Amino acid sequence: MDPELPVVRLCVAGMQAEAEGRAGAARALFQQAWDSAADDYEACIAAHYLARHQNSPEETLRWNQECLDRADRVGDERVAGFYPSLHLNMGHACRQLGRQALAHTHFVRAAERVEQAPEGQYGDWNRIAIAAGLRDTAGAHEDSAHEDSAHEDSAREGSAGEGEAGAGGVPRSLDEAVDGRVRELVSRWCARGELMALGLVLPAYLGYLGTAADRVRLRSALHMVHAARRLPADEQAELGAVIGSAALR
Repeated sequence: MDPELPVVRLCVAGMQAEAEGRAGAARALFQQAWDSAADDYEACIAAHYLARHQNSPEETLRWNQECLDRADRVGDERVAGFYPSLHLNMGHACRQLGRQALAHTHFVRAAERVEQAPEGQYGDWNRIAIAAGLRDTAGAHEDSAHEDSAHEDSAREGSAGEGEAGAGGVPRSLDEAVDGRVRELVSRWCARGELMALGLVLPAYLGYLGTAADRVRLRSALHMVHAARRLPADEQAELGAVIGSAALR
């Protein structure tokens, strides 16, 4: 985003107000950004922040949908990196209203676009939140045929592109046996404050979405911890076995 755009500057000021605990001032600044938006791109930015300051789940969903619709109207590279977060927010909003199946649909679409999110902590946060959303709604069934009909055209063109998703484009979870072994190692590291290992492994583990790139990311993180040789002998052996498992090849 261009930091010199008036809408962006208003939203930055709103985020500063949020950080200072001035929720009313923040909402007023975001509303000013919305009112002054000159096109769909600027309206998309403002709607994203306005959605955070609504008084009901229904209004939160409405503003998140407005944000997504505006991004679809823009349809160029300026908004490509927005989609993981946009669908993530739609998923959370749908869950608040008990619409679990539709929430799952948006978490899947967020996962399909996650590689377009900016790298670094923001990208890691998106991955972790998307993975959590997918797990929490994995058992959801379609509530009715019409629930998704209004959303079928929402940002389908960007897929993970690696042939690793399951039926219907749903990303696969980590192999259950391997997941349990990694979870046990992470629990031990948490118990004794093994910060280096946790710092390397947790982003890749919590943000695992089942693609080939995710397997490489997790295997690399585990390998770095193993190569450091700072763990007790039993954990070194277990970590080596996990790295060599078929699920991570």
